[in-house]
Amino acid sequence: MRLLLIVFAAVQLVVGLLLWVTPGFFYDEIGPYAPRNDHYMADVATFYLALGAVALASVSRERWRVPVLTLALVQYGLHSLNHLIDIGGADTGWLGPANFVSLVLTTVLLGWMLTRERAPAR
Repeated sequence: MRLLLIVFAAVQLVVGLLLWVTPGFFYDEIGPYAPRNDHYMADVATFYLALGAVALASVSRERWRVPVLTLALVQYGLHSLNHLIDIGGADTGWLGPANFVSLVLTTVLLGWMLTRERAPAR
C-alpha cells in the first residue's frame, strides 16, 4: 500500500510540474482541450502539487491517509466526470477516451486503496 501511495504522489507531482513548468508540452501532448490558458494550467498545477505533497507526507503519517485518499478519490471522480462530458473535445480523437479511461482507472485504484486503508488491521 505504501508503494502505491508513493507512486500516486509521484505522479501527482510530475503532472503538477509539467503543467506549471512546461504548459505547452502538457497542452500539446496530454491535454489539448481548447482554448489553451497557461494561467489556468498553472492554477491546476498548484492543486496537483499540493495533492502530491500531502499524499507523499501521508506515507509516513498513517492518520493522514484516509483523509488524503478521500480527497483524491472525490477529485478523481469529478475529474473523470468532467472528461466524460468533454470526451470528444480533445484535439486528437483518441486522446479524449484515453484520458477518460486513465482517470477512471485511477479513481478505481484510489477507491480500492481507501477501502483497504479503512479496513481494520488484521
